Amino acid sequence: MVVATTSEPTTSAPSLRRQYARNGAAYHERGEGEPLLLIHGVGMRLEAWAPQIEALGVSHRVISVDMPGHGESVPLAKDSSLADFVAWFAGVLDALRLDRVNIAGHSMGALVCGGAAARFPERVRRVALLNGVFRRDPVAKAAVMARAASIEEEGVDVDGPVQRWFSDDEESRTPRLLTRRWLSLMDKDAYATAYGAFAGGDSTYADAWPTVTCPALFLTGSGDPNSTPDMARQMAALAPRGIAHIVEGHRHMVNLTAPEAVNALMRTWLATPETSS
Repeated sequence: MVVATTSEPTTSAPSLRRQYARNGAAYHERGEGEPLLLIHGVGMRLEAWAPQIEALGVSHRVISVDMPGHGESVPLAKDSSLADFVAWFAGVLDALRLDRVNIAGHSMGALVCGGAAARFPERVRRVALLNGVFRRDPVAKAAVMARAASIEEEGVDVDGPVQRWFSDDEESRTPRLLTRRWLSLMDKDAYATAYGAFAGGDSTYADAWPTVTCPALFLTGSGDPNSTPDMARQMAALAPRGIAHIVEGHRHMVNLTAPEAVNALMRTWLATPETSS
């Protein structure tokens, strides 16, 4: 069941019209055809998928969702785990009456999509992880856990993510400004909950990739220091139908900084037969 309404812009950037599902999820829908559900990363909102919504909405029914506590979606309980976000994701599928769907996630959204492919594979046609993390090494794990712990006292960090996620080049200027704006709009408690699940969730469903038999795309930027190319290759090697693509010269927000390359790779992924010959 869905309640449709029109949301007012909440940022200085163009805002996409939202609808609201019964479970409190806010989403934007465009196009017709086979459904593709998109979920963004921590601190972002559904507008972060704007280049993919525009390009892939030509051939697919593209549904971009605000993660709990982000944009206009209702937050989850404080200290919710990755498993709770995956359960919420299943609730979105139920609320939108999506029996089987293509799913793509970025960063934290990639962890959610990986969990969905592990927990309810019968509902997943294809899965794509953009800039996903996988079994961080001890140094990276300590760093991300420290960042999660600091949110309670220091609030939402805007500068740190922008510095990690982008190169300091003119071509990335607009995505940098948008990302900074979206981070500045975040509620601290919702951010802390999502970031805590992200920090602690890199191994939650890591063992499940050998059982995920649908087409699986693992994509990241060559310069992403946290969702590294090695992580993408490791997951692709484990998934029976996994494939890794590394976009050279880009970092974490590769879908915004290299939209044409990402859109082309996603089109190829969406055209892959669901079952292997």
